[in-house]
Amino acid sequence: MTRVFAFLFLVCAIAAVPTARAQLGVPLPEVPAVGDVVGQTRDQVSDAVDRPLQDARRLQARDLLLTHRRELEADPDGQPIVRSQIIALGISAAAIEQARAQGFEIVRTDALDETTNMVTLRAPQGLSTRRALRRLQEFDPNGTYDFDHLHLESGAALSLPAFAQSGAARGGPRIGLIDSGVDTGGGTNVVAQRAFASNAPVVGAHGTAIAGLISTEAPGAQIFAADIYGGAPTGGASSALARALAWLAEQGVAVINVSLVGPRNRVIETLIARMAARGFIIVAAVGNDGPAAAPLFPAAYDNVIGVTGVDARARVLIEAGRGAHVDFAALGMHGRLRGTSYAAPIVAVRLASALAAPGAVDAQNAIADLRAQARDLGARGRDDVYGFGLIQQR
Repeated sequence: MTRVFAFLFLVCAIAAVPTARAQLGVPLPEVPAVGDVVGQTRDQVSDAVDRPLQDARRLQARDLLLTHRRELEADPDGQPIVRSQIIALGISAAAIEQARAQGFEIVRTDALDETTNMVTLRAPQGLSTRRALRRLQEFDPNGTYDFDHLHLESGAALSLPAFAQSGAARGGPRIGLIDSGVDTGGGTNVVAQRAFASNAPVVGAHGTAIAGLISTEAPGAQIFAADIYGGAPTGGASSALARALAWLAEQGVAVINVSLVGPRNRVIETLIARMAARGFIIVAAVGNDGPAAAPLFPAAYDNVIGVTGVDARARVLIEAGRGAHVDFAALGMHGRLRGTSYAAPIVAVRLASALAAPGAVDAQNAIADLRAQARDLGARGRDDVYGFGLIQQR
């Protein structure tokens, strides 16, 4: 069963819950009608909505693991990881030699900036990935090691709206996009595109939709697109995400949109913290696992701008995540596209318009200015549903 059909099968099986249109047009459950919840507690109603939403992404992960057993396995929390692969940030030459002596293979070494390397290691034959990570951490406790986690798109692309053709001028804001490959026709202002999971970018509907939204929101925008999927079973891996972040930093792209979700990863968290200290802004969708779901990453990292989605009446999408990591809300419904993935680019465009180049002080000022412009929704002041408030489209 393919990823798309497996996802649709789960949602169609939720017979007790009416459906709405989810991100990328995949059906997701709506809040039950008032007449259906008489006698139920708020927690019971929340469970009726949250569990199917969370199960939808879990099914995506499970289908990936079943379909690509040779390449993937699950970490202790059930999250997909690249089999036998560990990534490490900034480890010493002595630690690398010790790893080799323990039977680890150095798959590749990537210079992420002038002072930081990321090393990808493969576990010795017969040693599980979990034990491999523990062993590396034991003999090098000062190193930053983690699994090579996968980041998933939330939903399947069934159709794309017709985006407004952007102008020929390319004097607009520079914005980084980490996603699938982008179709460079049809109104997307992609000035550079690079592949990080294959030899060449592989066009995907999700990345193309995000690029289309950015180009519509900011005609003349200069989009630097990083494909971290490449059509590969291991697409969306943390190692590819790290290389994409480093490339965009090298290009001097100050604001980067990441409409993807995954588990916490120590390497990615450390890299993003370092980029934030240098004045880069990472904008990410909070995800569509439902209001009671655990925080998803990268949106939930301390140094990332987490964006939720609302409908045309400024009501939070039922599938949107909630919590202390929500910073802003934006429109998350664009034709048949629905979800927090499509809210994040609106915020990214506004920040990129105010931050032409990376800079710690300027980045904080741009964020503060956006907070001041946000339309307060929900509880007065910042709240866990809408963050600091709604960022209107231009």
